[in-house]
Amino acid sequence: MSQHSRVMTLYKTMLHLGRDYPGGFPYFRNKLKIAFMKNSTLKDQKEIESAISRGEFVIKELEALYMLRKYRALKKRYYEE
Repeated sequence: MSQHSRVMTLYKTMLHLGRDYPGGFPYFRNKLKIAFMKNSTLKDQKEIESAISRGEFVIKELEALYMLRKYRALKKRYYEE
């Protein structure tokens, strides 16, 4: 897969995950756009790979955040604290 398609997939995946972001989707979309525009001037292959891997790490962190939020909601619903 080419780097351009990897970046596009990364951006689309992050946009999809941003729907559930606690700060709201418009806030998340704006921050995501700023981050991608900041890195749009990268030319070195190693720097691009580093930025892609950082983005993949952020996706994993967002997924973990959402799983934790769902777990806490279920725990509140079924268990008294």
